[in-house]
Amino acid sequence: MKTIKSMMDHLYWADGRILDALEESETKNKDLLKLVRHVAVAERVWLSRLQGKGSAQYSLWEEAADLTAIRTMFEENAEQYRAYIEGLEETDLEEMIDYANQSGVPFRTSVRDILLQVLLHGQYHRGQINRALRIELADPAQVDYITFARS
Repeated sequence: MKTIKSMMDHLYWADGRILDALEESETKNKDLLKLVRHVAVAERVWLSRLQGKGSAQYSLWEEAADLTAIRTMFEENAEQYRAYIEGLEETDLEEMIDYANQSGVPFRTSVRDILLQVLLHGQYHRGQINRALRIELADPAQVDYITFARS
């Protein structure tokens, strides 16, 4: 549990840093805004599944015009994930969760694998966002785990 909790703390930190970099860049790149919104919504989708709720109401790939709304979503996600994880014991990580994906296809996945998906999915897309910021000649966000661990 200690590793998962630490990695989740990194996720909250990294989400904030990538949003800061996007705000500082003043980018108008709609694809970048759509991508960062996708990360926030995907976190929420997986959390809903962990909580035994449906996720069909969420659209993963919508346009986003405002980083403020996305930041609010990330903050709400962090608060809810913290509460969820606080209630977990090591043995709970092996619990199997039944859910349907956004297309309605049923799946069964462990809590551990869902949390790892959330962690790795966000990091993958933050890398894509940083690459796009570099192309736009903006400063990317330092989001490496080691940077988080050193702070």
